[in-house]
Amino acid sequence: MAVDIRIGDRDANVKLLKIEGTKATIEVDNITYNVDVVMVEEGVYSILHEGNSYNIELIPDSGPKNYFVNTYSSSHEIEIIDAQSRYQKSRNSGNVNSTERIITAPMPGKVVRIPVKTGQKVAMGETLIVISAMKMENDYQSPIDGVVKNILVNQGDSVTDNQPLIEIE
Repeated sequence: MAVDIRIGDRDANVKLLKIEGTKATIEVDNITYNVDVVMVEEGVYSILHEGNSYNIELIPDSGPKNYFVNTYSSSHEIEIIDAQSRYQKSRNSGNVNSTERIITAPMPGKVVRIPVKTGQKVAMGETLIVISAMKMENDYQSPIDGVVKNILVNQGDSVTDNQPLIEIE
């Protein structure tokens, strides 16, 4: 299982490679760590790594994947960015890169329908593509009035997360 964790301005890619009881092997930005993690009380964890002990407190913040993380000497705001949170953000934000005007897939899925053609004028809010993901069909609309510059997928294609789908100009 891999997730990105945003700590301030830094994004770290974290993968859980193996877990046996309290011992875990994790990879953070391609560096492997063997740790022993024990929850000592609700939201408080003791982590042993190479003979060093770290105590971490996780306090839920405003969102379901946002936390304040306190250690003995510092505090950090973190956000866990997994497939579900990428999907929710893309649905809330219109899923468009505003500088490039490219609609991207927020998670793996399948192209169900593309009701537009290259060169077609589209209005803001008009459905450009329908993707099936997580057992739901999701319509992605144009964020602007414009013209479909390029359709990068075909009906029936499987798509990956962050894959460009349609470009608007």
